[in-house]
Amino acid sequence: MKSISRIASFSVNHDYITPGIYISRVDGDITTFDLRTRKPNCDDYMDNLTMHSVEHMFATYVRNSEISNKVIYFGPMGCQTGFYLLTRDVEKEKVYDVVISTLEQIISHEGEIFGKVREECGNYLNLDLDAAKFECKRYLSDLKSNPNRFNYPTK
Repeated sequence: MKSISRIASFSVNHDYITPGIYISRVDGDITTFDLRTRKPNCDDYMDNLTMHSVEHMFATYVRNSEISNKVIYFGPMGCQTGFYLLTRDVEKEKVYDVVISTLEQIISHEGEIFGKVREECGNYLNLDLDAAKFECKRYLSDLKSNPNRFNYPTK
């Protein structure tokens, strides 16, 4: 029987992670960013409505940003404490700037959530713009007050 390799994200001590933006892994020209919106294992998890709403808004805005053609994926973490953003061949500081801009666009968004119709979403009734805005305001504040960018804390 072949042994199973431990994946990189399980090698990070989650007790030390705080809200921020971290480089989770680099695979060739693809970088996985950990957009950690909540401190892990503290009983402060995003509910499905919030994750789903942020996903719709962030994915749409980031795929319409200046790095739109370099975005591979954006989606929620199963642990409900953040999101993954995968980009191809983009400098980390540029990604940081785009994340800040995307959060600001969501916070100032007027109108409906993108894709909030039956034909465009498998759970279109489970979306709320106010929930997305609240989460994005919280995360934006955390990012602006956290001088540690890209490297996971070790203590």
